Amino acid sequence: MPKVRAEKKSRVHNEVAKQGIVFNKDFGQHILKNPLVITSMLEKAALRPTDVVLEIGPGTGNMTVKILEKVKKVVACEIDPRLVAELQKRVQGTHLQAKLQILIGDVLKTDLPFFDICVANMPYQISSPFVFKLLLHRPFFRCAVLMFQREFAQRLVAKPGDKLYCRLSVNTQLLARVDMLMKVGKNNFKPPPKVESSVVRIEPRNPPPPINYTEWDGLTRIAFLRKNKTLAAAFKQTTVLAALEDNYKLHCSLKNVDVPDDLNLKEMVERILDKVDAGNKRARTMDIDDFMAVLQAFNAEGFHFS
Repeated sequence: MPKVRAEKKSRVHNEVAKQGIVFNKDFGQHILKNPLVITSMLEKAALRPTDVVLEIGPGTGNMTVKILEKVKKVVACEIDPRLVAELQKRVQGTHLQAKLQILIGDVLKTDLPFFDICVANMPYQISSPFVFKLLLHRPFFRCAVLMFQREFAQRLVAKPGDKLYCRLSVNTQLLARVDMLMKVGKNNFKPPPKVESSVVRIEPRNPPPPINYTEWDGLTRIAFLRKNKTLAAAFKQTTVLAALEDNYKLHCSLKNVDVPDDLNLKEMVERILDKVDAGNKRARTMDIDDFMAVLQAFNAEGFHFS
């Protein structure tokens, strides 16, 4: 007698199976099901009764309901209308309903409202752009407690010289203090993701460092293109020199200054790097102060990275 094949089960969360909702991998939908992890994240956020909390990707509302019980208001951003309906149904007719506001759509394209705290089990594919959207948001928020893919979280907290230290590390740490809070295994989610996760706490530096962030970002982009090469080597690349020359000529034009006929950009760049003893430094070992010194030295000579 031929074997009867077991029917392949969809990865569907028990709470919403009746609705026929299959989780969408394109949206990075992995519902955090362990109440102990949720409780721990909310304790680390130190929520106050007067707080407005921003939650990204509330899913079926396991964390949302817990937050609503502790704060004044929750603004939940959800891209999937099916889960929005599930979340609305969950609070409908309860005392929590009036405290919940739902923003439907892509959070990266949404203007964020005022909030005190951000708490989220992040869709991992938007981790990097969301972190910077958050850190450039005004007015300042108190802190964010966010779940990320573990390697991404490790990059956020990496220090100069660490294997995972990168542009993400230095750009984030310029704008915020970042602390690793806890590891979260894949079995705490439904369906389980392919990677391990970690929770970090991000606290914006207020006031922020007195520099132009666009310029800073441009400098670190050049430096980390080949993070094991020296800065002198990074700045010798043809495309880098061409961009610097264009920006320098624009600066001269705006200041009504003549561009020298004998302009030798390569020599100027070498001289600026030597001035701050940075020519032989490598991005992977440079800290925020090192990059700050390089940026200020270039700016002082009329060079910009924006």
